[in-house]
Amino acid sequence: MGPTHLLNREVVGGGALQLKLVVVSGPDFGKELDLEDGVYRIGKTPDSDLVLTDPAVSREHLFAHVLRAAVRFKDNRSRNGSFCKGMRFEVLEVRPGGVIRIGRTDLMVASAAEPTPLRPSEQTHFGALVGDSLAMRQSFALLERAADGGADVLLQGETGTGKDLAAEALHERGPRVDGPFVVCDLGAMAPTLIESELFGHVRGAFTGAVGERAGAFEQANGGTIFLDEVGDLPLELQPRLLRALERRQVKRVGGDRYGTVDVRVVAATHKNLDEEVAAGRFRQDLYHRLSMVTAWLPPLRDRLEDLPILIDTILKRLGVASKRDRFLTSETQLLLRTYDWPGNVRELRNVIERAVKLGTEPTLPANAADRAAASTTKNTADLPFKEAKERLVSSFERDYVADLMNRCENNVSMAAREAGIARVYLHRLLQKHGLTKR
Repeated sequence: MGPTHLLNREVVGGGALQLKLVVVSGPDFGKELDLEDGVYRIGKTPDSDLVLTDPAVSREHLFAHVLRAAVRFKDNRSRNGSFCKGMRFEVLEVRPGGVIRIGRTDLMVASAAEPTPLRPSEQTHFGALVGDSLAMRQSFALLERAADGGADVLLQGETGTGKDLAAEALHERGPRVDGPFVVCDLGAMAPTLIESELFGHVRGAFTGAVGERAGAFEQANGGTIFLDEVGDLPLELQPRLLRALERRQVKRVGGDRYGTVDVRVVAATHKNLDEEVAAGRFRQDLYHRLSMVTAWLPPLRDRLEDLPILIDTILKRLGVASKRDRFLTSETQLLLRTYDWPGNVRELRNVIERAVKLGTEPTLPANAADRAAASTTKNTADLPFKEAKERLVSSFERDYVADLMNRCENNVSMAAREAGIARVYLHRLLQKHGLTKR
C-alpha cells in the first residue's frame, strides 16, 4: 500500500535522500519500509504502511512524514506513547541513524543502501555491564557472539564506559574461562617498563633485573590477556606486539629465543585508532590485526534511557536497593537526564555511591548546571524552537509527575494538592505521559 499524501514533500535543492524505516528491535525485527514522498501510517491495522505485530503498539500509532533528508514522526494519540532516548514526544524530526521506540519496537531511519543492523540481544546485561537501550543491546549481541567464538576482540569507547568489564565478561563466557585472566594496563605504565611487562626479561637484561621474570603474555598462557589502553603503546614497541599477535610467539627482554604462547587477546582503547593511524602514531597492520572483531561501547550521554536500570544496579550492589526513591527526586532525575556525564557510567557510580554514604540526594559537580544546559542546547539546537521547547517540557513533566505520584502512593487528590494543580489537569498529564495509576 502506498503512502497517504497528506503533506507535500520538502525539497531544498538537489535530490532527496533515499530513506527507509527499519525495525531494528522487537517482534518484527528486520522488516523494512522504503520511504518516498508523503506520509506513512505505522501501527497494527492491516492497512498501515508498516504493519507491526507488537501488542504494545496502537492500531494507528504514529505517522511518518518524509522530508528531504529526515523523517518527521507524529504520535497519533497512541496508548503507550512514542519515545526517543527515553523521552516521550508528540512530534519529532529524525535524521538517518536516529532511532525511536514505540511499544517494544525500535525503528531506525536509515539510508536505502544501509544493511540491517545486528539483531540486538534479548538480555539487558553482559557480565557486569547493564543496559536496556538499543545501542547497548546491539553491543551485547556482538560481545555474546565474540565470547562464544573465542576470537580476539578490540573494545573501543570513552573512558568510564566499562571496557574492562566487557573484557572480563568475554573471558568468563568464553572457552578459556578455566585459564588465567591477566590485565596489562599500558596507559598506566612507564614506557621503559612496557616491554618487560608484556614479554618478561632475563636476569641482567637491564639494571635491576636480578632474576628472570615472565611477562603478561606468558602469565596468560591458556587464558586471556587484556591489553588496556593499547592506543598508548609506543610506536617502537608495536612491531613486537604485532609479532606476538600474529605468531603467538614472545621473546623476553635480553633473551635469545622465542617461546610459543596460547592466549586470547582482548584489547581496549579510548582513542580513535583510525585517527592515530592517519597521524602516524599507530601502525596500520597492528590496527587491522587487533580489530578482527571490534565492539563499541556507547557513552552514557547517548543512552540516557539506561539511567534507571544503571542506578538500580548500582544501588543493589551497594546493598541499598530499597532506598532508590530517596535518591531520585523529580528535580534530581531531571538533572541526571540533562547532564552530559563526561565520566560516563564510572562517574554515575561515584555520584550514587557518594550519595549513599552521605545519606543525601545525588549531587553533581558545581558546574553541572552549566554543562547540563550546554548538553541540552547541543541536543536540541538543530530542532525548531517550538519543537525543542516541547521536548524539554514534556521530559520534565513526565519525570516530575512520575516522582510526584510515587511519593503520594498514587493518590491523585493528594498529589494534586502537593503540586498545587487541579486534579483534572493532573489526570490529563497522567494520560498524556502514560503514567496510569497502579
